Amino acid sequence: MLNVFFTVDVEIWCNGWHDIDARFPAAFRNYVHGEGALRYKLQRLQEHGLHGVFFVEPLFSTRFGQGPLDEIVGLIREHGQEVQQHLHTEWVCESHVPLIAQAKPRRQFLRQFSLEEQTTIIGAGKALLERAGGGEINAFRAGSFGFNRDSLTALAANGIAFDSSYNCTMFGPDSGVSPGEQLFDVVQCDGVFEYPMSVFNDGTGKLRHVQLGACSNHELEGLMRQALRQGRQSFMMLSHNFELLNAARNRPDPIMIRRFARFCRFMADHRGQFRMRGFHDLAPAAVTVQPPVLTSPLWKTGHRIAQQALRRRYG
Repeated sequence: MLNVFFTVDVEIWCNGWHDIDARFPAAFRNYVHGEGALRYKLQRLQEHGLHGVFFVEPLFSTRFGQGPLDEIVGLIREHGQEVQQHLHTEWVCESHVPLIAQAKPRRQFLRQFSLEEQTTIIGAGKALLERAGGGEINAFRAGSFGFNRDSLTALAANGIAFDSSYNCTMFGPDSGVSPGEQLFDVVQCDGVFEYPMSVFNDGTGKLRHVQLGACSNHELEGLMRQALRQGRQSFMMLSHNFELLNAARNRPDPIMIRRFARFCRFMADHRGQFRMRGFHDLAPAAVTVQPPVLTSPLWKTGHRIAQQALRRRYG
């Protein structure tokens, strides 16, 4: 049995920072209630009896109020899914009430803040989610995977036991977590269990993280079977609340709708091999030796490239 974490980063963006107060209502509708957006994804998971982890970004509410965050969290809980914390620190300088003493200039990554600032910001985000009815917040993911080792210390100080910010295709290798090696499965660092993003060699010699919008079903299914054979503890997948939409975020992407539907059917049909779960009631055990990197054959990469080309042309 392989633990599969289907994680959805839930974010609201206003297509830039100009005139965001006027743009926000339409962006919220599209990202949360639009056809193919957050509500749709929650409904499909519930229909198949599948469990997802929804890493909700709460700092936007320091600009637009608690109500929209309450609505997002309520929707996720209504559909029986798990709420955890995601942070995009770009919002720090947009807050009506300063979160830290030096909020400006805008900083994209959590790692750009001091340990003290990170501890404060993470604590503020956790409090916002708890106020919204998010329940137990015991897992975290930094926006754009932009964390460092200080982030783990800050998480431990806030009583958050799990992190899933390590991505060896991005900031993971220079995060200060387990320097000198790439992480593909669970480790413990500074009192926090790190659940790294699953990555794979796609046949071109490049590593790619496992993301619903960036991998074909052939790739996803093959990689999960390979991870099961390797005896891994976890298989960490990434998605977003807007990932089933087209590039303009104004209508569903038919290829992505089909991809998500097939993924749900596959997971429902293979419950004996793959257990979709979250971080609540999780009993972790750090591995002593990292497994080999997952690999996918070049023909599957070619199939995915063809799909993505169709998405760009007709999206």
